[in-house]
Amino acid sequence: MLRYPLLHPPLLSALATAGHGSRVLLADANYAHRTNVHHRAELVHLNLRPGLLTVDQVLEPLLTAVPVEAVHTMRPDEGGTPPAWAGYERLLGPELPLRPLARQDFYDACRGPELAVCVATGDGRLYANVLLTIGFVA
Repeated sequence: MLRYPLLHPPLLSALATAGHGSRVLLADANYAHRTNVHHRAELVHLNLRPGLLTVDQVLEPLLTAVPVEAVHTMRPDEGGTPPAWAGYERLLGPELPLRPLARQDFYDACRGPELAVCVATGDGRLYANVLLTIGFVA
């Protein structure tokens, strides 16, 4: 038994096979988990029901497991800052600013070969997707 904040075996396994520069997508419930990810990316379902789990609830323990060097979000077509981003900024702190990408650029990044893991959440908030780039362990 692990005494660690992240206990989900398939997610731990998928993260263990990722390395520096690999990307991890925490996808909201509206995201097309099968068609807007790279075909080799591991798909981990944590979408038990609408609203459970949220991207924030997955992001928090994930940050204890892997170093993160960059964070991208999907910018709304009409601009503005989605309410979901406030929680991400709180968890990530000022050292990891959110880097918004236009919708199509975000999809292109998630379809790229660097995407190692897609975590499907039940987060129903709009524009709640987060794309993390794994850093390195010094």
